[in-house]
Amino acid sequence: MKVDAIIEGLLFVVGEDGLTLQQLQEIIGVSMDDVKNGLSVLREKYEKDDSGIRINMLGNKMKLTTKVEHRDYYIKLIENPGSNVLSQSALETLAIVAYNQPITRLDVDEIRGVSSSQMIRKLVAKGFIKEVGRSEVVGRPILYSTTSEFLDYFGLATISDLPSMEEFVAAVDDDKDDTDLYHSKYSEEVIEEL
Repeated sequence: MKVDAIIEGLLFVVGEDGLTLQQLQEIIGVSMDDVKNGLSVLREKYEKDDSGIRINMLGNKMKLTTKVEHRDYYIKLIENPGSNVLSQSALETLAIVAYNQPITRLDVDEIRGVSSSQMIRKLVAKGFIKEVGRSEVVGRPILYSTTSEFLDYFGLATISDLPSMEEFVAAVDDDKDDTDLYHSKYSEEVIEEL
């Protein structure tokens, strides 16, 4: 078992949430020395010029972060209009924020069923959502809402121009194809040629 590879995967999965040394030890089921050795191997690997990431201890948690010396390239990526194509998970996150704003990241996570921290960061960086305050619940998490850039991107005058959830669900239901996913004329043609 390569402890360093497991740590790398775990830190990637948790994203900006990070993990403490104790959490890493409990999850992997190895000694604290093994965790520290695994982190040492990763740090050494990431310090080389052929890596764009590093491991940082922020607070009491280990996190994967980008290298500061590549900052100019990250800024170009964010500012590049061609990079404003949204992935399916970004669209999903954006829809949740748009229909439930203001909303916390934890509420978005709960609706999506997966961590949305990276998507929230990307959408903030692209200017589609912004921080609008803090919730009154314990911990006072940040509340997010859509921006005017969001409205411009989707050709909306106001947020009330979004279709209602009922209209949206009806449109999705109308577009559903009732064909059998395992039956295709293309597969039949291939079988006939054989």
